[in-house]
This record gives sequence, C-alpha cells and structure tokens, in this order.
Amino acid sequence: FAVPCKHEICSFRGTGQHGLPLEIGDTVQILEKCEGILISTQGIFPSSYIHLKNAHIKNKGQFETVVPEEDPVITEMTSTLREWGTMWKQLYVRNEGDLFHRLWHVMNEVLDLRRQVLVGHLTQDRMRDVKQHITARLDWGNEQLGLDLVPRKEFSMVDPDEISVTELYKLMEQRHRRKEAPAPPTAHHLLVQVKSLVSYNLAEELQVCFSIYDSRDGRPLRFFVRLNKHGVPKSPERAERQCTLFTDLGSGDLRKDVYIVAHIIRIGRMGAGEKKNVSSVQYRRPFGCAVICIADLLTADSRDDHNLKVYTCNTESEWYQIHDNIIRKTSSRYSLLGSSTGLSVSLQLLHGDMEHIRREYMALFTCGITITRKLGFSDVIMPGEMRNDLYITLEKGEFEKGGKSVARNVEVTIYVLDSDGQIIKVDSRRSGEPGADSFQSIVLYHNNSPRWAEQVKLPLPVDTFRGSHVRFEFRHCSTKEKGEKKLFGFSFIPLMQEDGRTLPDGTHDLIVHKCEENTNLHDCSRYLKLLFSKGSSLPGNSQTAKSSKESFCITSYLCSTKLTQNGDMLDLLKWRTHPDRVGDSLSKLMEIDGSEIVKFLQDTLDSLFGILDENPQRFGLKVFDCLVHIINLLQDSKFQHFKPVMDTYIESHFAGALSYRDLIKVLKWYVDRIIDAERQQHIQQVLKATEYIFKYIIQSRRLYALATGGQSEDEFRCCMRELFMSLRFFLSQDGKAASPVTQTQAIFLKNFPAMYCELLKIFTVCEVAGFVRDTLGSLPITSQADCPLEAVKLQCIAKTVESQLYANHESRCILLPVVLHHLQVHLQEQRDLVMCAQVLSSVLSITMRDNTDLSSAEVVSAIVRSLLGVLLATILEVTNRPQPAGTAMRLQFQDVTGEFVACLLALLRQMTDRHYQQLLEGFTGKDALKDFLLQIFTVFRILIRPEMFPKDWTVMRLVTNNVIITTVLYLSDALRKNFLNEGFDYKVWDSYFYLSVIFINQPCLQLESFSPTKRKRIVEKYGDMRVMMGCEIFSMWQNLGQHKLNFIPAMIGPFLEVTLVPQQDLRNVMIPIFHDMMDWEQRRSGNFKQVEAKLIDKLDSLMSEGKGDETYRELFNSILLKKIERETWRESGVSLVATVTRLMERLDCMKVGEVDGKKIGCTVSLLNFYKTELNKEEMYIRYIHKLYDLHLKAQNYTEAAYTLLLYDELLEWSERPLREFLNYPMQTEWQRKEAMHLTIIQNFDRGKCWENGIILCRELADQYEAYYDYRNLSKMRIMEASLYDKIMGQQRLEPEFFRVGFYGKKFPFFLRNKEFVCRGHDYERLEAFQQRMLNEFPQAIAMQHVNQPDDTISQAEAQYLQIYAVSPIAEAQDVLQRDNVSDNIKSFYKVNHIWRFRYDRPFHKGTKDKENEFKSLWVERTTLTLVQSLPGISRWFEVEKREVVMSPLENAIEVIENKNLQLRTLITQCQARQMHNINPLTMCLNGVIDAAVNGGLTRYQEAFFVKDYVASHPEDCEKIGRLRELMLEQAHILGYGLAVHEKFVPQDMRPLHKKLVDQFHLMKSSLGIQDCPAYLPFTNGSPRTYMGSMVNAVSPDGGRGVMRRGTLSYPAANRYSSSSLSSQASNEVSNITGQSESSDEVFNMQPSPSTSSLSSNHSASPNVSSSAPSSTRGSPLPSEKNKHSRESSCLSPRDRPCSAIYSNPLDPTQVNDIYCTMPKVCTCLQLDFGSISHLLRMEPDITCSPLPPTGSPTQTLRSLSPVPIRTSPQKSSVPPFTPSPTECQSGGLVSNSPALSGSYSSGISSLSRCSMSEASGLEAPPPGELAPPSMLTASASGGSDELLRRDSKTPPPYSVYERTNPRRLVPLPHGLSVLPGVDPPALPPKPCQIRATKLDLDPRRAEQAPRPRPLPRKVSQL
Repeated sequence: FAVPCKHEICSFRGTGQHGLPLEIGDTVQILEKCEGILISTQGIFPSSYIHLKNAHIKNKGQFETVVPEEDPVITEMTSTLREWGTMWKQLYVRNEGDLFHRLWHVMNEVLDLRRQVLVGHLTQDRMRDVKQHITARLDWGNEQLGLDLVPRKEFSMVDPDEISVTELYKLMEQRHRRKEAPAPPTAHHLLVQVKSLVSYNLAEELQVCFSIYDSRDGRPLRFFVRLNKHGVPKSPERAERQCTLFTDLGSGDLRKDVYIVAHIIRIGRMGAGEKKNVSSVQYRRPFGCAVICIADLLTADSRDDHNLKVYTCNTESEWYQIHDNIIRKTSSRYSLLGSSTGLSVSLQLLHGDMEHIRREYMALFTCGITITRKLGFSDVIMPGEMRNDLYITLEKGEFEKGGKSVARNVEVTIYVLDSDGQIIKVDSRRSGEPGADSFQSIVLYHNNSPRWAEQVKLPLPVDTFRGSHVRFEFRHCSTKEKGEKKLFGFSFIPLMQEDGRTLPDGTHDLIVHKCEENTNLHDCSRYLKLLFSKGSSLPGNSQTAKSSKESFCITSYLCSTKLTQNGDMLDLLKWRTHPDRVGDSLSKLMEIDGSEIVKFLQDTLDSLFGILDENPQRFGLKVFDCLVHIINLLQDSKFQHFKPVMDTYIESHFAGALSYRDLIKVLKWYVDRIIDAERQQHIQQVLKATEYIFKYIIQSRRLYALATGGQSEDEFRCCMRELFMSLRFFLSQDGKAASPVTQTQAIFLKNFPAMYCELLKIFTVCEVAGFVRDTLGSLPITSQADCPLEAVKLQCIAKTVESQLYANHESRCILLPVVLHHLQVHLQEQRDLVMCAQVLSSVLSITMRDNTDLSSAEVVSAIVRSLLGVLLATILEVTNRPQPAGTAMRLQFQDVTGEFVACLLALLRQMTDRHYQQLLEGFTGKDALKDFLLQIFTVFRILIRPEMFPKDWTVMRLVTNNVIITTVLYLSDALRKNFLNEGFDYKVWDSYFYLSVIFINQPCLQLESFSPTKRKRIVEKYGDMRVMMGCEIFSMWQNLGQHKLNFIPAMIGPFLEVTLVPQQDLRNVMIPIFHDMMDWEQRRSGNFKQVEAKLIDKLDSLMSEGKGDETYRELFNSILLKKIERETWRESGVSLVATVTRLMERLDCMKVGEVDGKKIGCTVSLLNFYKTELNKEEMYIRYIHKLYDLHLKAQNYTEAAYTLLLYDELLEWSERPLREFLNYPMQTEWQRKEAMHLTIIQNFDRGKCWENGIILCRELADQYEAYYDYRNLSKMRIMEASLYDKIMGQQRLEPEFFRVGFYGKKFPFFLRNKEFVCRGHDYERLEAFQQRMLNEFPQAIAMQHVNQPDDTISQAEAQYLQIYAVSPIAEAQDVLQRDNVSDNIKSFYKVNHIWRFRYDRPFHKGTKDKENEFKSLWVERTTLTLVQSLPGISRWFEVEKREVVMSPLENAIEVIENKNLQLRTLITQCQARQMHNINPLTMCLNGVIDAAVNGGLTRYQEAFFVKDYVASHPEDCEKIGRLRELMLEQAHILGYGLAVHEKFVPQDMRPLHKKLVDQFHLMKSSLGIQDCPAYLPFTNGSPRTYMGSMVNAVSPDGGRGVMRRGTLSYPAANRYSSSSLSSQASNEVSNITGQSESSDEVFNMQPSPSTSSLSSNHSASPNVSSSAPSSTRGSPLPSEKNKHSRESSCLSPRDRPCSAIYSNPLDPTQVNDIYCTMPKVCTCLQLDFGSISHLLRMEPDITCSPLPPTGSPTQTLRSLSPVPIRTSPQKSSVPPFTPSPTECQSGGLVSNSPALSGSYSSGISSLSRCSMSEASGLEAPPPGELAPPSMLTASASGGSDELLRRDSKTPPPYSVYERTNPRRLVPLPHGLSVLPGVDPPALPPKPCQIRATKLDLDPRRAEQAPRPRPLPRKVSQL
C-alpha cells in the first residue's frame, strides 16, 4: 500500500494560521492537495517546498509509520546522519576534539558514499562493497557515540516484528561478537620494497635477494632486486621490479623463529678493491647479509621503513650459512660491514585472502607486482589452482685443481633444455624482469669445495617436462687481465623418467663430466646417454667423467598440480594396462599422499568405479574402502575445498548406473557387523563417509532408472528399507558411555542429516520423514550425563530441524513430536542446554516464518504444552546458577541464558488468545496455576534486569518489554478470577505488583533520556509502555478492595518510585493510589502514621538518586489535596501532604550533579528538618555523615569537624554496645566516641582550627587519665602540644566574609529571598567570590547596588544575587586587647566564633543641599546577626538584620572623635619613642590642619551651628555641644602635637613645621579661639583639658565626666611610602594635603595609600566607588548604579559599605573603647576664649569609669567591628613605626596618585569618619552620677534591645565554644590612661575552661546550669 510522501527541500516557518513548520529533510504524509497547498494531519504548507516520494505505511493505526520506498541503507543513512549531527555539535561543546574531528570525517565519507548509491551507476559487486563500507562506518559511529546496536541482514536494517525473536537475538549476537572480537585473518602476506643501500661507495651493481627463512626447517623463499652502482634500484620507474608480495603465509609463519633474510650480491670484479683495467668480465660475488625477525613487524606501524644492518662473513666459505650465523648470533663468523651502511627497505604485513588484498590494494596489482609464492603448496589447496614449479638448490661441489697451483674460482651456469636441445627461457630469479636463457651462480674466490646454497625456481609448462633436462656448466673464472671464464666440466639431470614420473624430491649427487669446449655441448643427445647421477644405473659411456673425487650436489623440489612423482598413482590410473596389479594398486592407494590424490581426483574416481563395474565380486569391498578413504580425505581442512569437485563429479561425470547395488550391499554388510566387531575404527571411517556414499547410491539409482525406465524400483526400496532396519537396530543398542558401539552410533548421527536431501530425490517427503522419525525414535533414552551420544543426538535433531525436510509443513508434523520429546527430556535433566536452546530457537524461527499456515497454530500449541513450563524452570535454574570462573564457560553461560530467553519471548509472542485460554484451562487446580504465575512473574523480573542484554541492545529490550506487557495483560485476568475475594493469595499479587513496578522503572523505557529521534521511533512502534502498565496497576489495585490493607505500607515505596517517573499521564494515574492507602489505613488504625513514615523514608532515598522534580511536587500536592478535601480526616491528611511536600522541596536540591555549594546548603536544611520537624534521629545522623563527606570533598575541613561534632555530642562515654552502622563497626559507645574525637581533631588540624582541637584533646586526655591509659594519654598530650606549636609557628590566613542575598522565585526554597553571610576560602576576595557564586548559579543576575530589593525583584521568576563584603565583630575582645598576646593567637579570635557582622551605607535624607551636602548626609549602619556562629557546620548561615540610621550630626561627631583618638595615639607613640620615623605624625598633623584651614571645620559650623538648624532640631542641643567640644578638643590636641612635633622634627622638615604652625593659627581663628597658647602640657603624657571655670557651664552639679569614644590607630609603617614622605619634605603644603574647600573636589579625590587618613583621600573616585565587578548578566536596575557614589566618598574607607559597589574597606583590628573625660557644652554656640584658656590652665581631676561588660545596656548602638588586616602592597623604606601595645596593625589600599600620596587630613573637610572602626561603647558614669542623655538614649534604644533579642534566641547546638565570656575591660593606651587604680583585665581563659560541657561560645548560655544529658534514645545505639 503506497501513499504519497513528501521530503522537505527548503525550510518553511509555518507562521500563518494552521501552518506546519518544516525543516530540510523532514518527512510528512500528504492527505489532500488544494490549489498548491498541501494538507497533512499536523497542518498545511505550500507544495513548492516539497519533493514528492512514494512511501508505504507500517503498523497502520494509532502507531503507524510512514516509510519511504527507497533503499533501506539510504533511509538508515539519512536518519543516522541527522542524529549524529546533533550529537556532533555537543562533542564540540564538551571539548571532545578528537572524536569531533574523526566523526566529521566519517560523516563526510558516508555522505559521499550515499551520493554514489543514489546515482545508481555502480556494479553489483561495487554496490555490495559500498554498502558494506557504509554499514561499517555507521556501526563505528554508533559505537563511538554510545548509540544502539542496529540488527542487519544483508546490509539492511531488520524490522523486529517481521522476524522471530530468536532470529533477532542471533543477529544481535553476531554483530556484538563481531564488534567485540573480530575473527583473526587466516592468510597473511608480506609486501617488500627495496629503497636503497645506504652509504654504498663501491660503484658496482648489486643484487638483493630476499627470502623468508624458517630457522627450524631451513627452507627459504627468494626474490631478487637489482641495484645500480649508486645503491638504488636500477629501474626506479619500474615499481614492480623493486617490490614483491610474499603470499600465503599462515598464522604459524608469524613466529619468532621466522626471519626475512636479504643476501646482497656484488656484480663486478673478483676483488672489491681491484682496478678497473684488470678485467672487464663481471662476476656475482658475495657482499653482505641483513636479517630481521618477521614477528617484529606485528608491533610496528602498518608500513614502516626499516634500515637493516648489513653484515659480511669473515670467510667466504661460510657464505652459505651467514644468515644462520647472524640469527644464532655466532659473531666470530661475521662482522658489521660498516657503522653507517644499511639496507633501507619498506616492509608491510597484509592480512586477508588474496581477493580481499586485490580489492584493498588495487594499485599494487595494476602495476604488475611480482608475486612470490610459498615454497610448496599453501595450507589450503583450491580446486583449479594451476602450478608447476621446480625448485633446484645449488648445494655444494668438489673439484680438483686441474693442474693449477691454487684453487679454482668456480662459477655454475644453469640451462634448461627441451627434448630438441633448445634452451628454454625461464624467469629463474622472480624479479619481474624478462626471463633469461641461463642463471649464473656466485663465485667463491679460490675454493675447490664451494658451497653456494643458491635456489633457482624453474616455472616450466607441463608439456615441456617430458624429454627436458637441466644442464650445469662449470667454469673457472680467471683473475688475469683477460678475465676469461674457462669451461672445465658439466653435469645434467633429466626432469622426467621413462615411466612418466617426474624428478623425485630430494638431494641428487650428480656426476661431473669433463668438457673443455663449448662445442661439445651443442649436441645434447651425445651426453644424455651418459650417467647423470652416481646412484643411477643407466648404461652408458663414463669415459668423459672426471675422477670420482669430483662431484656436484643439488636439491630438487617439485610443486605441481598436474605432475606426479608417485608410481603407485600412475599404476592405478593405468589399471587397464596391468590388470593383474589392480589389487595391489587399490591397496597402495590408501598410502599415497593426499595431495597426489586430489590432483587426479576425477581420474582416480573413474578408475575405481570402472574396476567396480567390471569385477564387483572380486574388488567390490576394496573399491568401497578406497572410496571411503578418498571421501574421508576430503574432510581434511587442507582438501575440504575439493568437496565441490566431488559434487560436480557426481552430478556431471559419474556414470556407474549399476554401482548402487554393490554400495548398498557392502554398506549393509558393514552395519550388520558393527555390534559384533571388536575393532570399530574401520567401521567408523565407513560411517563418516555415509553422506557421499548415499550420494553415489542415489545418483547411481537415478541413472539406472533413467536408463531402464524405472525398473527394479521395488527391489531398490526393499534394499533401502532393509538398510534402515539394520541402522535402527544398530542405533537401538544401549551401550556404556565409553563403549566403541556408542562412539560408532555418535559418528553415524553426525552424518545422518546430510542424507535427507539425497533421499528426497527419490522418496516422498512423508516417506523420508518416516525414515527419520523411526531412526531418531530408535535411539536409547539414557540419563548418563557424560555419554557423548546425548550431545550428538541433539546435534542430529538440530540439523534435522534446520534441514529442508523440516521446512515442509507435512514432514514437520511428523517430526515435531520426536523433536519435542527429546528436548523435554534434556531440559528436565538440565543437560546439553546450549544445543537444546539452538534446536528450540530453530523450531520457533521456522514456525514464525510459516505463521500463515493453520498448522503453525497447532505447532505452537504443542510447544506450549510440552516446553513452556520446563522452559521457565530452565531459565530460573540457569540464571540462579553461579557463573563459572573460566572465560569460555562464562561466555557459554551467557549464550545459554540469552538463547533460552529469546526462545521464551518468541513462543509468547506467537501465542494467541486461544493459546492463552488453552494454557490457563490446562491447569488442574489453583496451586498449579499459582506456581505457574509465580514462576513466569519471576522470569519476567529476570528478563528486565539491566545485565540480561548488553547496554546497546535497545531493540532487543523493547521487544522483550512488548512481549512482557502483552503477556501480563492476559495473565491479569486469571489473577482477578482465581486469586481474589475468598481465594486471595498475597504472594501472587505481591509478585505481580513487584513485576509491574520494576517494568515501569527500567532504564530502557525512560523515553525522556533519549534523543527526540529515538523517542519518536519508539513511541510510533510501541507507544509508552509505562503508561499502559501504570493503568493496569491502577485497575488491579481497584479490584483488591479490603485486601489493599495487605499491601500497606509494603507497596508505598514501589508505587512512590513509579510516580517519580517523569511521565505526566503515569503520575496522574498512580498518585491517587496514595490517597486510597491513607483512607484504608485510617479505617484500620485511625491514623496513617505508617503511610507517612514510609513515604518519608522512601522519598529520601529515591530523590537523593536524582528522581523527582518541581512538577512532581506540585502534582503530588494538588492531586492529594483535591482527593482528601472531602474526607473526615482532612486536617491530618493536609498535614501529611504539607510535610511530604516540604521534604520534597528540600530533597530536590540533593540530586546527582548539583554543585557542592547547593548540596551542602540543602543538606544542612535537611539535617535540621529531620531533627526539628520530623524527629527522625537515624536520618538526622545519616545526613550528618552526608554533610561530612561533602565537606571533605570540598576540603572544608573545619566545617567537616563541626559537622561530625553533632554526632559526637549524641554519644556518651559509656560502655554500651553499639551495632554496626554506616561505616562504623560493632563497638562500644566509648570506642565510637573516641574514634569520633580523633577524627574531629584531625579535621580541626587540617583546617588550622587548632584551638578547637586542643579542647577535644583535653577532653579525650581526661578520659584516658580516668582509665589510667597512660600510653594514649601520653600520645594525646603530645598531640595537644603539637597543636600549640602550630598555633605559634604557622601562619593562618584570615578569611573574608561576604553577605549574599538570594532574591527571586527561581532559587531553591532554603535560599529564596533570604540573605546569608558566607565565610570565604583562603585568598578569596570579593571578585573571586562573586564569580564563584555566579558559576554555582549560572542563571543568576548580579545586582549592582546594595539597596534592599523591592517586591518586583523578590517575586520575579528569575534569580538575583546581591553580594558585598561585611566586617566581622569579634566576641573575644579581652584576648585581642592584651598586649602580650601573640598575633598568631589573636588571628584566631578575630575570625572565629563570629555571630555579628556589619556594613554601612551612606545616603541623603530629604532634599540634598548642594551648597553643603553634609547637612543631609546620613549613614545606614546594618548589623547582621547570624542564626549560628561562623565557622560552623556550613560556610554560610542565614542572618537577622538590624538597621540603625545615623544622622549627619552624629556622623560628624564620630568622624572627629576617631580623628582625635588617632592624633592622641600618634603623639603618645612619638613621645614614648615607639616611632622610628616622625613622618606619620607629620602627615596626620598636616592633613588635619590643612583641611581645617581650607574650610573643613567651617563646613560643620555652617551646617550645624547656625540658628536655623538649632531652631529646627532642638533635640540635637547636646549633640551640637558635643560637636563643638570635640572641635575645641581637636584644636588643643593639635597644639600639643605641634609641640611634640617641634621636638622631634628633623632639620630638613623645619619649613614644613613652620608652615603647619602658621596654618594652625588660622585654624584657631576660624574656630573663634583668640589667644590660646600654642602648646599645652599633657598630663601623663597626653593632652588634657581643664574644667575649673567650665563647671557651671556644663551642669549645676559641677564637673562631670563626659563620655568619649575611642578608636584604634593604624601603624604608619604599613601605610606610608618613603616616596610620599620625601615629597612632603621638599614640596609645598598644597602638594602634601591635596585639599580644597570645594566639596566637588572632595568627592572626586583618588584613594590614598594613607589608610588612617580621614580625608577624602580615602574616598574612592566615582569610577571606583560606583562600579561593581563586571558581570555579563547586567543589573535589573541600571539607574541605581551610581546612586551612592557621592555619598560613599564622604565616608572613610572603613565606614563605606563593603560590597561590590565600593572599594574594599581598610581592615584595622579592633580594640575596646577608650573613654576619656572632658567638659561638655550643651547650648553654647560661641565660646569665650578667656574662660577656655583659664579652663585649660587648671589641673584636671577627672576619672574614667570602667568599661561595661558585653551586652550592657550602656553599649552604644554605633559600635564598630574589626575587619581583617590588609597590608599595603607598597613597601616603605622608612623604619617601621612601632604601635602602642593596645594598637593592632593594619594595611590599606594604595593609590597611584602622586599628588595625594601620603597626605593626612582631619577628616572634617570630607565629613567622613575615621577609617579606623572599633567596637566602642559609652563609658559608664562614676557612681552616683547619671549618664548623659545621649548615652542613655542610645543605650535604651539599642543596647538593651539587642540584649533582649539575642537572649531570646534558641542557642544552636553547633558551636564548639560556650559563649560564656563577658566582654573584658580593655586598658587605655599608656599615654591616655586615667587612674592607675583600675583593675587590670583578667587573663584570657584557657581553652579547656571555655568548653565547659559543650563546645559553645554563646554568652546567653553562660548563666544556665549544665544541660542534663538526655536518656539513651534509639539512635544512641547506632
């Protein structure tokens, strides 16, 4: 049925209504055509885009397929190339360059071959070769790309539906075996090509003689190449003269003792050094020899050039064996010709028969390459092979001196002469050159006993042998000037004897005849009458013979297909000549060599049957024996190709019409004597020949019937029946396994099936089938496993089934019962399974081919009745049997399994409804039916196993699944009818459900994982079989009724696995079953806890394997909620669904292939979920170890230790036994906890978290000490000491911390719209961290601002990342403030056990004042508090955000406070001689004074001291006074600093100092200070203020301490460069300060390397401060990009936001607050300088209060935290500036701006705070005094709130430290210390004191009593 089918020739978009988009190459079926528009089932398209092709429909119906009517190879190429095209591009993406390029070449090659096939101009042979080449390339590409194995027959793809499953299996197996183990070639050939003789300089021609030499038998093959005087081939243009092909090398010839030998002969003068004019005659003289082992070529490339070393013999007499000496390495007999001399040759081994070689290397044979054949016949002699080669080897000679004083120089010349005496021209050298009349041997110098060992090949025609002879002439070669060759003798030998026999092989000792004249040899008839050999007895005149001492020895070997050397063979062929010798000739025939017999096969057979016809009574038995001998001779592999010759003889040349009677008679005579015969060997030989004996019998009878018109037919039939009766009687004898009769029976059965075809030529099909049935039926039934007859019996049956006889349906019905009977017996006894499988496979294949016949249904019924049950049992037995160890046995095991599986599938596929009905009705009871169902369900589960078939056998797997689902649909009815209600059987139903679940989940049915082409192909042919099975499961489940309770909760897991398959229809069918389970469980138990528990457990394991998705979660939720909304148990059901949905949400991130960062976060979420919500401790512990493994994989050793600590804390130091769990052995709880401690310590050590390891070491040491285990105690103390050493001796990197916000709905649930703080890796900075996060979330968009995103971002269907750096706020301030604590110790406490982080963001509130921007500049300081301290069980934790908005006035106060403290610190260090260089103080003074002069402080006065501001902000009265006070304080500190500076300033900087003093006066004037002394003394080395006259102005109560804020200072050594300082000393002040009054200039300052400057030098330029790390994704809010550029420039680097927007902050270490007292002015806007000066002259009497502890309500909300130290990349040549004991080192950013390098400013002009942040708080007032309102306000609004909020949190159980340490008091700097009576701070606690009962640092747990240990739980037994 053909339909029009169109192929796309141009792409069509199909954008119009109902348009069908088409790509080039698409196939579409046409339904209708209307005015140029074509209509298909999918849409419409123009006809101009289409090329019409004929096609036909397969599988018409729902899954029909349209197949174009073209060559199947073309169709396969087209579809395969399309599939490859897609995968080829993916290779490029995956960077698999090698396969990418190779596949590209193969695709081009296939396209070119496709063109050749489409053109159709190829011959049949060429077409076959092209198709074979195409399929080979397609198979290679499919294998490389991991595609399916394609079953083919005759190069075309096979449709599985059109052949039997057994045939399909055989095709797949053949292709699989050919792919895995290609058959080794049996024939090999060696291609030899001579290039040159390297470094040859004798200027004489050479001959190179190649031979393949077997060192065991010493028989070489030779090939000559002539080289010119330059050592290169003489005829380079004649390639055939330079190379040869040694053919017919067997596999045995590729041994290590087979060599390629090259003898090099020099053609020239007698001596190599003789002058040219000595003689003009040329001789063949020995030169050299080269050898290479042929086995070395097997390891070389396909065609390599070899440079062979050339050796020469030390003595010429050893020339004949020089190659043997080289092989045996007898180095004393040869020497190297020259170190640089070598023979350059090309050697290549070719494999395959000659036909293959001719096709593959056509160019070689086109140019006429010389073929050098093997010496003798090849391993296989082919009929029609013509060969007639005589090989003569010149061995040696013995000659007299002949009257000379020295020995002769003997040269032998060989001539071949015919019967007329004419010389025959032969090609004796096999060089490809024209034949020559003679052959000259080599000449050995002065040697009367020469040994040549030269071989000559004489290829003579057959008709020239009779009468021809070979003559050998001996000449003496003179070395005199004439150089003549003088004849002195000759020898000869005839080639054929008088009786017709040729020259026998072997050695011939010839007579040397005298002859000194050439004319004496012209008449050959004269010397042919002489004796030629010393062993010959021919009469003749021997007077011409030399003395008996002279002799000449040769060796001859004849290789001929027409001539014989055997006289017995000639006697048999000429039997009529000597009739009296016929008997002897017949007897001697069996002794003749087989090669002689096959030469004359037809003549021999004619002679035998001629003798039989003439005298059958006398010679009948002998002729029969000879015939048997010849027939068995053809069974030999060497002569097996002569069987067709005998077949041709029987059909065309055999004429023995009467022979059948004698043959039947003799054969029956032998058969009748089998049982009684003592020796069975001869009878067995007879039975081996029965095939051809029957051929002769049948042909003889046909000839007789043809000649006589069918006479004696009854007599013939009677004889045949009697013969078969004798055979049946002989076969029926039941002998022992090793008896000769049994072996004879086996031999007959092997040959019996070959008789069927011959019998069918005379008898009818039914008659022959009857003969065969009776013969096979007569075989004895034996149970002996070792009996050889059993295997042969099945082989005979197999051949019978495969014969032409069984193909006929009539004979099949006769033979099938006996075949099934034998199969059943063998299968039941599990014997000869391989052969049983082959027989059954053949039976089913034939039945499949003839399925149209009505008798085929009866055949299937018979097979089902006889073999189905035993076949199932056999498969179960074979698959459950352990596989043998041997490779061969293992392959046999696999073959048996696959064969039986294919047989079962073929049988089930051929069964119809009637067959199933008969099968089910045939069971006698339910027990039998139950056993059958269990058996077949188990077998089906075995068939579904992945290892049943190779990975690429998808075709076979799909056929298997199709058969299984069809069978299951039939059997499900029997299940419902017989095993439901009263007859319910759980086992059968459970087996059914289990099979169905496995069926759906098998990988070969997961269509989603296949390419679109493959998926479409499967759906079109089979549909989605998963949905079919799912519907059947649901139907069967609904039929169960109350029996459903038997499968709850057992089937929850399997059904859940089915629902996780990503198939929408399948999920819709299967998910409602869970509602049914909940309902039935609710009825039975009142709850469905079992359902919930099982769902949770299975979900965890299944989704962890990568199953499930978001679609499934939504579908699961919606379907079940809809189902349970009307149930009475709705609330509990909704709760279960919600719990399971939340679990799936968390498990969704644990899929295989997710990046480790996501998996770690999801694992933490799951870990907490199992512990808090589900209370499943076992799962909790499992996820602890999963998280631990993830950390180890990511090398997060510290986090791995914290993770494992969770399990450690669940264990007690007890002796309770624990079972084996995970990777832990069975052990006590104490032992497991000890092992956990050691592992945790090891990970803390690898993570350089040694302080935590010390705690665990001490805890473990306490246990060892308690048990008096001093050995381990010692080890533990040593380990603890080593950790202390590492703390002090190794450097630790301080990680950076980053705040990450995940916004958008596309993030996982545990990240969605949340923010985290992440601990970075070593050396990881912001840009690297941001890139890593973008790599982990490739779809995310990097946000370019730090503002909190709005709902449009958080609710978007996208992913947005907001990343910036944050600063940690350390908790252990007491350790950090200690002067005598090493920095190595402090570095741990700065970045470990961190709960709080902060960052600042400047912004303008209200309308921005362009004249003075500082009026509206606010700072948003955000403190992030983690739910758990870092580091912990993860590198990141979620944060709680707390915002504090700082007003412009507060910002100004903090800036000046920080700058004042910095000045104090520098002055103090300078006074204490801690500064090796005064430059830092110089720059700081210059920066502050110059900024103030240029308007910095003036801006503050203009902004906050005007009446308008005071009137509008009455609440800021105290803050304004505080600001004024700090400004005056700064003036006094500057005065004192100038005094100190004058004392230490060097001479070259005096001008600068003078300029600073002048500018200081200008600054005082701007502040309204009239005549303040320039220099004021400091109390205790620090500048102080006097309060005498200011008491009333401050408060009615008199003097009151004013709270001061302290800062940390930066060491100048890390901040200033010598170049910047020198420029300050030599340049003007403007070049030092770089300041101006213009705020615009302030905002555009470049960053300065002065990290502690408060000026705008630290403010990044707009380009720096507003740009984020580059991102290709862009930001959704580009308008926000530069929003804060100007605001951020007003902040110090420390106070700027640590984000991708702004430059990285400076990182000073944190110290505690320094509080100093000073008068406070609240309302005074203009100070009287006189009162101030009086105040300053009074002696201070002010005290400082101690610091409040951490968490005190008096703590300021504006406390700052330390950030990691950052060292300036610039190195200073100035001596380092030593900080005070309370200061910490820091570095800063480096600017490239020379104008601003190294400048200091007061920070007033920039209105930014000092770049030194600290955790500072307001100092507590002295007893009896109230704190200032500002302090109280701040405390009430911030500190207490923080305390309450933090104390209300539930402490997480993950911390190593107990957070019990209150904030310790930090001493003030020495120069600023107040009263000596303050108690010094306590020593930092030891690590063991920090870990009280649990390793935690939570201060909220400090006052709590130790947590009681919970009672042992179930999980504690793990």
